Amino acid sequence: MWIRVIIFLVINFAGLAIGGFFTGDGVPSEWYQQMNKAPWTPPGWVFGVAWTTIMITFSIFLAKLYNKENRVVFIVLYGAQVILNISWNPVFFYYRNTLFGLIIITALTVLIYTYFLNYYKTLRWWSLLIVPYFVWINIATSLNAYVVIYN
Repeated sequence: MWIRVIIFLVINFAGLAIGGFFTGDGVPSEWYQQMNKAPWTPPGWVFGVAWTTIMITFSIFLAKLYNKENRVVFIVLYGAQVILNISWNPVFFYYRNTLFGLIIITALTVLIYTYFLNYYKTLRWWSLLIVPYFVWINIATSLNAYVVIYN
């Protein structure tokens, strides 16, 4: 199992790095700094801590799920998650398309809900490992929605 955890860690953190690479100026950009942001927007350092925690717990979750799910279904769900997660940063920050960013993050939110709801009976308490992702993706989606509505 630990080899699978390491493989998922590498893929997940590589995905974050790729998304970050195509972010452009990102958070420090004048465009983002001048935006109306939600009052509950956390400080920048929280994002790094949150995503690090999420990718570690999600990797363990995936390693446990790997042998319990049909491989085709697993690959489709995981592939969609990776693509959505990578694509949000450049769409939101580089292309500055907040509405399409909201569509992407909403789809990612639905996918994380799907993971949780479909596999909590199979994985039992191991399903708690997806809770950080579940909580954070809801916060992130609300932040993106606020930007779309108030800018």
